[in-house]
Amino acid sequence: MRRAWWWVLLLVGSAAHGAAFHVDPVTGSDSSGDGSAAHPWRSLAHVFDAGLIETRDWPDYPYQPGMTLVTVHAGAPVRAGDTIYLRNGYHGDVSIQHAYNSAPITLAAEPGHIPQLRSLLVRSAQNWIIRGLAVSPSFGGNYEPMTIVEVANHSWFGPSWDVTMSNLDVFSVADASAWGPNEWVNLASSGVAIEGDRVSLSDSRVRNVRFGISVGGEDGVVRRNLVDGFSADGLRGLGDRGVFEYNRVQNNLIGDEFDANHDDGFQSWSYGAGGVGTGEVVGVVLRGNVFINATDPSNPLRSEMQGIGCYDGFFRGWIVENNVVVTDHWHGISFYGMRDSRIVNNTVIDLAGGTPGPPWIMVHDHKDGRRSSNVVVRNNLAADFSLDGDGLVIDHNIQFNAATATSLFIAPPFDLHLRAAAAAIDAGSATLAPALDVEGTPRPQGAGFDIGAYEYRGDLIFANGFDAAGPG
Repeated sequence: MRRAWWWVLLLVGSAAHGAAFHVDPVTGSDSSGDGSAAHPWRSLAHVFDAGLIETRDWPDYPYQPGMTLVTVHAGAPVRAGDTIYLRNGYHGDVSIQHAYNSAPITLAAEPGHIPQLRSLLVRSAQNWIIRGLAVSPSFGGNYEPMTIVEVANHSWFGPSWDVTMSNLDVFSVADASAWGPNEWVNLASSGVAIEGDRVSLSDSRVRNVRFGISVGGEDGVVRRNLVDGFSADGLRGLGDRGVFEYNRVQNNLIGDEFDANHDDGFQSWSYGAGGVGTGEVVGVVLRGNVFINATDPSNPLRSEMQGIGCYDGFFRGWIVENNVVVTDHWHGISFYGMRDSRIVNNTVIDLAGGTPGPPWIMVHDHKDGRRSSNVVVRNNLAADFSLDGDGLVIDHNIQFNAATATSLFIAPPFDLHLRAAAAAIDAGSATLAPALDVEGTPRPQGAGFDIGAYEYRGDLIFANGFDAAGPG
């Protein structure tokens, strides 16, 4: 049985090898507590402000590359390798700053508890593991729009890197059903913004937000998350070698008449010496993600979401495989300025018919006219293709329309598992095909590799469209 990855707060992590400390905002005490299970501290702010964590920082400010970290708060009770457990209750705005650990310190929900934070900021810090927290500006009774979770660099105090976050529940408000265009555009907070390098976010839920998950640092990993209800972009990947895999992004809201932002399920752009579009974004992996414009096409607030939209290249060395895009727009998967990359085994379908749409898989010139080159487009199912460039390899793709979609898929547009005897079964190329499909099914299952994101398995019955557990 596949895991219900998109909303399980796994509060019991792997066994900690260091000491365990406890913070309880209801029964703890900052004056007499020692952080033990029987005598917890009351506030995490006290733990940081009182110097109760032995960590490291730069010897002086402003930070300059090449500086050597020095120990601060030597002999403090909490040290590298330890875990700080948070218990039920309101923990306010949590800020982790000036804390570069020699080995990870874990900040986690105590098993059986769901601590509530108003916001979480990790800035000028290293080697932190954070898991199992509910974070929302709606906690604490003083709501205002913000970026709810940030891993940030600072020009004076230094960068952040090596931060691992998982099993977070991040939201503006728990119920946004009464929101109209003004609230979605001007009141919604943004979910998670990551500037630091080697930062990961996994198995988390981000909902009712302006922007979902944005990554500007290098070597970031965004895996098995749900972004549900957003009014701008679901995912953004601006750093080199980012990995975005097995995420589900759905329900984009508020169209252009109220909001100038052109909304994307995933968006990237380069930045160089001449500004936007004058650099490269290198080595990004988009694998096994599901992008759904609207789970309810009749929602009057739904927008016309662009699927995977990368318009200001160059995008070099990208792998785009096993993604599913269901959207009411021309841009299903679009790259303006792509080099040395591949787009393989994706499925792109129109949500509602009519215009805008149907959605295509596109490789196009850079906006400044420079040509795309050396891109493999293979084993894809799409309502349209628009491919132009030098040295493109285009094979084993199938284009379909509304009439022929029913011969390919179980119940388009929401159940895109292949129908028995579909033309896509065993019709793909094995060359560069991913070893697993969007749901983790090994390829091939039959005599050959299938075309599209789903490998046909005749023993499975899919009664509800996309598996509720999501990919993996």
